[in-house]
Amino acid sequence: MGLRAVISRIYRGEISADIVGRPKIWYSISGLLLAFSIAGLLVQGLNFGVEFKGGSVFTFKAPSASIEQVRGAVTDGGVHQVIVQKAGGDWRATTESLTSAEVTKVKTSVSQELKIPADKVSTQVVGASWGGQIQKKAWQALLVFMILIIAYLSLAFEWRMAVAAVVALIHDLVITAGVYAWSGFEVTPATLLGFLTILGYSLYDAVVVFDMIKEVTKPLGPTSKTTYSEAANQALSSTLVRSLNTSLVAILPVGAILFIGTTLFGAGTLKDLSLALFVGMIVGTYSSICVATPLLVQFKEREPKFRQIRENIARREQSTKRQAKTAKVKAGAGASGDARSDDARSDDAPSDDEPSDDASGGSAPDVRSTVTVRKVVQSGQRQQPKRGTRQQRRGGK
Repeated sequence: MGLRAVISRIYRGEISADIVGRPKIWYSISGLLLAFSIAGLLVQGLNFGVEFKGGSVFTFKAPSASIEQVRGAVTDGGVHQVIVQKAGGDWRATTESLTSAEVTKVKTSVSQELKIPADKVSTQVVGASWGGQIQKKAWQALLVFMILIIAYLSLAFEWRMAVAAVVALIHDLVITAGVYAWSGFEVTPATLLGFLTILGYSLYDAVVVFDMIKEVTKPLGPTSKTTYSEAANQALSSTLVRSLNTSLVAILPVGAILFIGTTLFGAGTLKDLSLALFVGMIVGTYSSICVATPLLVQFKEREPKFRQIRENIARREQSTKRQAKTAKVKAGAGASGDARSDDARSDDAPSDDEPSDDASGGSAPDVRSTVTVRKVVQSGQRQQPKRGTRQQRRGGK
């Protein structure tokens, strides 16, 4: 079967992948991704922008200058840490926090070396206290978001689904942050917006899957022939194509902003937002299917109701196997009995090599194993004994 035919069957829902039945594979993949991300956070660390750690920002136009020339002009003004970015036609140089005199010195150095007027160099000084307030507000927003999500899922579904969804959200956050750490991208307020957006996107995918699972598993009872795991996997398979299509449609424009916009047009701060969205959408789709759903199934399979369903199904299957085995043994015993009866009948019947009672005048011993007996056929007139008179036959003399 060709690849196109397989994809077509998957799209139509004719092929069901056993995603729920292989949790160890998905947990292993997630464990590796989490280890990679945590290593990036510990080794590389996040590159917080000036909005968080404070500093000075110089913005100006210098079309003919290169990034090395811009960095050298700012450094010659007495600055030790410089981050140079190009956003469209503007250069953006970020430094540590500077005093008014140091800012003036940097503007003079940039104006002289790059041949631009000093009044065309705009400056912005951001204090560290303002960046600390942004971080505090971001953590507060994340905490409120988590609380509302847990409350909504607990009321709309149940607490087990809420726990599974929150675990998937934390999984997405850590991996996205780790990718940011390894890439060296600057963490800006736009990055925080991207993080909150991917949390909502991942939650949307999980809610769609959970709603289908709730619908499919609702009729399950003690006499059901399907376990919770099998029903959940069926529900997941029916929504798999929808989730993949939705994710693909959403990822394409974000990928265009990230790869095409930043390389050709210098999208500037948009790359911070697009990287968070790009990584978060991919990881969020994966986690809602391969992390949240298997985790929910493991929680539900421990409930007495669904554990009893599994035990009943196993008991019925065992009983069916025993009945089939018993029937097979009886059939084999009946066939052996018929064969033995046929052998017995053939042993009782006289063969051509055995003498009959008439020919030997009595019963012959069974000496077939040692003596070869030949049948003697009498030729001529058979000699019959004389019967005597009627009185002799009656016992008289």
